[in-house]
Amino acid sequence: MECRAGCGACCIAPSISSPIPGMPNGKPAGIRCIQLDERNRCLIFGKPERPAVCGNLRPEPAMCGANAAEAMATLARLESLTIA
Repeated sequence: MECRAGCGACCIAPSISSPIPGMPNGKPAGIRCIQLDERNRCLIFGKPERPAVCGNLRPEPAMCGANAAEAMATLARLESLTIA
Protein backbone atom coordinates (compact mmCIF):
# COMPACT_ATOMS: atom_id res chain seq x y z
CA MET A 1 0.00 0.00 0.00
CA GLU A 2 1.21 3.52 -0.76
CA CYS A 3 0.52 6.64 1.25
CA ARG A 4 -2.65 8.50 0.36
CA ALA A 5 -1.68 11.76 -1.32
CA GLY A 6 -2.49 14.77 0.84
CA CYS A 7 -3.30 12.76 3.98
CA GLY A 8 -0.53 13.68 6.43
CA ALA A 9 -2.19 11.88 9.37
CA CYS A 10 1.02 10.05 10.30
CA CYS A 11 2.80 13.43 10.45
CA ILE A 12 0.21 14.96 12.76
CA ALA A 13 -1.48 12.38 15.01
CA PRO A 14 1.44 10.49 16.62
CA SER A 15 4.13 11.89 18.85
CA ILE A 16 7.70 11.63 17.58
CA SER A 17 10.44 11.59 20.20
CA SER A 18 13.32 11.75 17.71
CA PRO A 19 14.74 15.10 16.62
CA ILE A 20 13.27 16.46 13.40
CA PRO A 21 14.90 19.33 11.49
CA GLY A 22 13.20 22.42 12.92
CA MET A 23 11.84 20.41 15.88
CA PRO A 24 14.93 19.34 17.85
CA ASN A 25 12.85 17.81 20.66
CA GLY A 26 10.57 15.88 18.33
CA LYS A 27 6.86 16.67 18.28
CA PRO A 28 3.90 16.03 20.53
CA ALA A 29 0.87 14.05 19.40
CA GLY A 30 -1.67 16.09 17.48
CA ILE A 31 0.85 18.74 16.43
CA ARG A 32 1.63 19.14 12.76
CA CYS A 33 5.24 18.31 11.88
CA ILE A 34 7.13 21.36 10.71
CA GLN A 35 8.37 19.33 7.74
CA LEU A 36 4.83 18.81 6.41
CA ASP A 37 4.08 21.22 3.58
CA GLU A 38 0.75 22.88 2.72
CA ARG A 39 -0.16 19.86 0.55
CA ASN A 40 0.57 17.47 3.43
CA ARG A 41 3.74 16.18 1.81
CA CYS A 42 6.89 15.49 3.79
CA LEU A 43 9.67 17.90 2.86
CA ILE A 44 12.38 15.49 4.06
CA PHE A 45 10.95 12.27 2.63
CA GLY A 46 13.82 10.02 1.52
CA LYS A 47 16.46 12.29 3.05
CA PRO A 48 18.93 11.14 5.73
CA GLU A 49 17.67 13.71 8.25
CA ARG A 50 14.21 12.13 8.26
CA PRO A 51 13.72 10.33 11.60
CA ALA A 52 14.02 6.55 11.43
CA VAL A 53 10.61 6.16 13.07
CA CYS A 54 9.06 8.00 10.12
CA GLY A 55 10.90 5.92 7.55
CA ASN A 56 9.93 2.69 9.29
CA LEU A 57 6.22 3.49 9.46
CA ARG A 58 4.49 1.76 6.59
CA PRO A 59 0.92 2.50 5.51
CA GLU A 60 -1.55 -0.35 5.82
CA PRO A 61 -5.33 -0.51 5.40
CA ALA A 62 -6.04 -0.99 9.13
CA MET A 63 -4.09 2.17 9.96
CA CYS A 64 -5.08 4.36 7.01
CA GLY A 65 -8.76 3.51 6.67
CA ALA A 66 -10.80 4.77 3.75
CA ASN A 67 -9.76 8.43 3.98
CA ALA A 68 -7.57 10.94 5.81
CA ALA A 69 -10.13 11.50 8.58
CA GLU A 70 -10.24 7.77 9.36
CA ALA A 71 -6.44 7.63 9.35
CA MET A 72 -6.25 10.57 11.77
CA ALA A 73 -8.80 8.99 14.12
CA THR A 74 -7.08 5.59 14.07
CA LEU A 75 -3.61 7.02 14.64
CA ALA A 76 -4.86 9.29 17.44
CA ARG A 77 -6.49 6.27 19.12
CA LEU A 78 -3.29 4.23 18.78
CA GLU A 79 -1.26 7.13 20.17
CA SER A 80 -3.55 7.37 23.19
CA LEU A 81 -3.01 3.68 23.88
CA THR A 82 0.77 4.13 23.95
CA ILE A 83 0.68 6.75 26.70
CA ALA A 84 -1.58 4.80 29.07
